Amino acid sequence: MPKDYQLEKRKFVVGGIVIAVVLIYIARLFFLQIMTDEYKKYADSNAFLNKVQYPSRGAIYDRNGKLLVFNQPAYDIAFVPREVHDLDTLDFCRSLGISLEQFHERMADVRNRRLNPGYSTYTPQTFMTQLSAEECGVFQEKLFKYPGFYIQRRTIRQYTYNAAAHALGDIGEVSQREIQSDPYYNRGDYIGKQGIERSYEKFLRGEKGVEVLLRDAHGRIQGHYMNGQMDRPSVPGKNLTLGLDIDLQMLGERLMQGKIGAIVAIEPATGEILCMVSSPTFDPHDMIGRQRGKNHSLLQRDGRKPLLNRAIMGVYPPGSTFKTAQALTFLQEGIVQRDTPLFPCSHGFSYRGLHVGCHGHASPISLQPAISTSCNSYFCWGLFRMLGDPKYGSPQQALTVWKDRMVAQGFGYRLNTDLPGEQRGFIPNAQYYDAVYRGSWNGLTVISISIGQGEVLATPLQIANLGATIANRGWFVTPHIVKDIEDNPLDSAYTTRRYTSIDRTYYDMVAQGMRGAVTGSPAGATCRMAGVLLPDVEVCGKTGTAQNPHGKDHSVFMGFAPLNDPKIAIAVYVENGGWGATYGVPIGALMMDQYLHGHLSPSNEKLAEEMSQRVILYDDER
Repeated sequence: MPKDYQLEKRKFVVGGIVIAVVLIYIARLFFLQIMTDEYKKYADSNAFLNKVQYPSRGAIYDRNGKLLVFNQPAYDIAFVPREVHDLDTLDFCRSLGISLEQFHERMADVRNRRLNPGYSTYTPQTFMTQLSAEECGVFQEKLFKYPGFYIQRRTIRQYTYNAAAHALGDIGEVSQREIQSDPYYNRGDYIGKQGIERSYEKFLRGEKGVEVLLRDAHGRIQGHYMNGQMDRPSVPGKNLTLGLDIDLQMLGERLMQGKIGAIVAIEPATGEILCMVSSPTFDPHDMIGRQRGKNHSLLQRDGRKPLLNRAIMGVYPPGSTFKTAQALTFLQEGIVQRDTPLFPCSHGFSYRGLHVGCHGHASPISLQPAISTSCNSYFCWGLFRMLGDPKYGSPQQALTVWKDRMVAQGFGYRLNTDLPGEQRGFIPNAQYYDAVYRGSWNGLTVISISIGQGEVLATPLQIANLGATIANRGWFVTPHIVKDIEDNPLDSAYTTRRYTSIDRTYYDMVAQGMRGAVTGSPAGATCRMAGVLLPDVEVCGKTGTAQNPHGKDHSVFMGFAPLNDPKIAIAVYVENGGWGATYGVPIGALMMDQYLHGHLSPSNEKLAEEMSQRVILYDDER
């Protein structure tokens, strides 16, 4: 082979290698400078310290402008790993009041990329959160001894009142899942965990700012880069005004001491929740600071479940309060009229060997006195007639119509209030009973649902919403706890009326029946105590004594006031409280008195104190 040919071939090989190396360098440079900012961050971190400026979280006020939740200073300890050297670990731990084991555990967690995916030795990391001003002062004096560490100013929540813990919620450190789902958060940030703090997190949290600080060759801070031109101030979170009346809320919590259950009050015209009591409750101050985790764990282990917001998460048989929804359905479907039929009641409903008991009252009876006296027989006959009416074709079709009427009145599905964790309750449908009874059932089989028992379940919020719907004569606004968001409109769902498609005339009839429960004769007026406690107000009410297979019956009350131009609708549910008139009615009437008059009358204040001292013992306490 000619010599010049071999030389020419080697030139192509060498040239190809050179071109390949150049292309590799170009590709690598493109990746480093365009496709990733990792090395830029490393370089920047040598020259700059980007110090996050955390915004103040929005404050929360009650409907009368009383401050409920505000911020107080707190401090985090942060550090840049590559700048930590010659650290006197024992002295450092003593300054923060932690053990050496806790120090090493925390450092290991910070370096764990599974727990802390954004970890870099060049970027600031959070070591400890929520130090008080006193704890921070001790550490500040020795800060010069701990190179690489610095203090980050933050805020934590503080509460004006020891009340409304379930509604207000709390904040805690973000979880890994929350960091992955929202790029706003980094390890050590705080986020709303429950209640309003959670559902309105994006309004309350604000926007982070940043200070760009310049370092010298030894990593020492020299001041703001470009005299602060690159700094970005934080933007405070939005303030919230609630529909809650804190005085009403505190009265409700006082009345429910020593009891298990819930109270929900709603302003009918707006759907604003005036109070939301769940008992037992807890002190919201227990959810502040580094003790939050410990206290939360203790509350979780409490057998009475104080963390459970029974107002929206508790599902109960609504008992006789449900009869008002039945009456409206029977009227709209033409099953009954105002004065006819007159159903018999021989101490209950009796047919073909089936008997559902009832208390003594006049018989036969029409619709409005049936509501006033809470006659079981009347509503059993009504449902039996409806499910057997040939115009529907079958009990299955009739029950479908019945269920749709219940859903339109706010049962069976979540109302979609603005608090997390709301449960839907349960309204059985034909498919459910077909599965249970293999398609062989009729009105007698399911008769207990006519009086709010059997498979029917509702939340106290849904029962209160029924009261608001009757007060409005056929419509409601989705119940919500936030009244106003600073510089932002409310979701349209909380300003739009939802109609039930039942005629207003029928609501007037039911409202008069509920008024009769307060004003009727002592033998028939199940809510007579409400009239005694509020003689100057046209209170409308409906009691319920919900059967409880696990112990004493539950005491229930649903009502609104005044009869015309109503200002408040309320539901009271006391587990194992017995008759509705025993606990439900007096508690509901006292709450109405407080809201409508701004205070309790002296005699009612005495009753409130007595009611707060009553403790219901449960089977495991006897």
